[in-house]
Amino acid sequence: MGQLSPSHPASVSIGDVVTSAERAPDSPIRVVLVEDSELFRHTLARFLSVAGLQVVAELGSAEPLMAVVERERPDVVILDVRLPPTHTDEGIRAAVGLRNARSDVAVLVLSTYVEGTWARHLFAGGSAGVGYLLKDRVNGADFIDAIRRVNAGGTVVDPEVVSQLLGADRSFSVMGRLSERERAVLTLMAQGRSNAGIGQALFLSPRTVEAHIASVFSKLSIRADDHTANKRVLAVLTFLQDNS
Repeated sequence: MGQLSPSHPASVSIGDVVTSAERAPDSPIRVVLVEDSELFRHTLARFLSVAGLQVVAELGSAEPLMAVVERERPDVVILDVRLPPTHTDEGIRAAVGLRNARSDVAVLVLSTYVEGTWARHLFAGGSAGVGYLLKDRVNGADFIDAIRRVNAGGTVVDPEVVSQLLGADRSFSVMGRLSERERAVLTLMAQGRSNAGIGQALFLSPRTVEAHIASVFSKLSIRADDHTANKRVLAVLTFLQDNS
């Protein structure tokens, strides 16, 4: 099988690269892929390219990631949880390190399994622009939509991750304070849905959705007047912490 990797732009110096905030609004999203499976990496790169995104670098490990990010100034970094050399937690540690060093770069992590603890580390601090998806569900328009959501500062968690975490026993947990409807709303929030998207999924009016979200914030002790934090991200973080 021939390589599916798209052509990369000519290399430029750091001083020649503009930040995402300085780019034209209609510029393609710039992506760095970090995945040790060459076939999967090239296939994914081709898919993203066809979808109109610009893959500026493909890496087989996380070791050169920071240098590549500084050089290419991507909007989004997509990386596997398990990378060489040990294939344990190199990917998630690289993702956390990148978020700490460059909060302007969105991070979308791919995993083979539902890993609640790793997901919690990724979302620690209430950071926006992060996502956690299962690798075997990476396909189609939903994946492109997830990339666009994290690039816009949203939070995306795979529905299967949410479903499995919600199945845990929470008799004495923080999440136990929520009603069944409120948990459904929070589940959709974790998937990155907007208020309108939540309303469409649950057949609720905008006012009802707003009321449920306000109740979720209140029960999870997230202050309604706190305008310095992304309250939706904090709610999702509480969800992940409680189920890891």
